[in-house]
This record gives sequence, C-alpha cells and structure tokens, in this order.
Amino acid sequence: MAISKKIRFEVFKRDGFMCAYCGRTPPTVTLEVDHVDPKSKGGKDDINNLITACFDCNRGKTNTPLDRVPSKLSENLEVLKEQELQIKEYRKYVKKIEKRVNKDIESVAQMYAENYDGWVLSDDFKRRKLKIFITTLPLNEVKWAMEESIYRFPNDKDVVIRYFCGICWKSIKSYGKNEQTVGCTI
Repeated sequence: MAISKKIRFEVFKRDGFMCAYCGRTPPTVTLEVDHVDPKSKGGKDDINNLITACFDCNRGKTNTPLDRVPSKLSENLEVLKEQELQIKEYRKYVKKIEKRVNKDIESVAQMYAENYDGWVLSDDFKRRKLKIFITTLPLNEVKWAMEESIYRFPNDKDVVIRYFCGICWKSIKSYGKNEQTVGCTI
C-alpha cells in the first residue's frame, strides 16, 4: 500500500522539509519518504517509522536499516516519551479526582439513606445528577442542600430529591457555570 499524500506531507512537515541524512532541502533536491525500518524487513507505514530523505540518499540507502537514528527522529522519540509520561501522570491524577468525587457522592447519598429508612439513591441518579452537583459546587453546599431538603420534607422522600435538585441547579446558575435545567428523578 502506498503512503498517502497526507502522511507524506506530515512527515515532511515534521522533519522541516529537509533530508534527515544530508540536510538538503528543495528546490535543490526532491524529497521522498523513507522507512526507518525497511518495508522488506517488516517495517510499517506508521508515521513514526517514516523519515524525510532526498532522492539520492533514499536510493543509496535501499533497504538497509538505519544504524543511527537521525537527530530529527530521535528528537521526535523524546517528545513521544515525554507525551506518554504526561498522559500516564494525567490519568493517575484523573483517577485520584474520580476517587474523591465518588467518596463525596457516597457521603451525600448516605445522608439521604440515613433519613429515609430502606431508601437509597439510584446509581443512575448518583452518576448523572449528583456527580454534576459534586463536581460543580463546593461539597459543603451540596451537603447543605441535602440537609435543607430533608429538614423541609422529612416525610416525603420523593419531594426531597426534587427540592434538593432545585437548590443545586439554582446554585449552579448563580455561579454562572451551567445554564441547563434538567429535571431530577430518583
């Protein structure tokens, strides 16, 4: 399969439209895309296995694997390694946030369960509504909204949820963080 024009251009752009072997640039040379690991020896058409080469260097190399990685490609490898490390750290941080959010959700759900014997908030409600409230508003405000709702409607578990959602959505709107109004059900 031939390398697409788009991939070819991306390789040229990445390598600064310069032959990775001799450093020459157009118009004095015609650029081609070369495989670092030759196709005949299992090399892929992946952009990370492609490099910019002038016609003369590419024809002189034939299917010989590179003994040394040209500087542009090794710089790209370092960038890829750094990106991978950043992604790994980012995912670790996101997991930490998710763990805290889930703990906060359960603490608010526990308030409801303690006041309405035998009733619990559905997983769907916790995942879709309570999570929005917890991640948008300060935790103490969400807890206060639940306490206020329970206090006002101690004998009506369904009205408590609607009132709780109303308080939270109103708070979100007052913070100017979210203009949507979504109804709440258990």
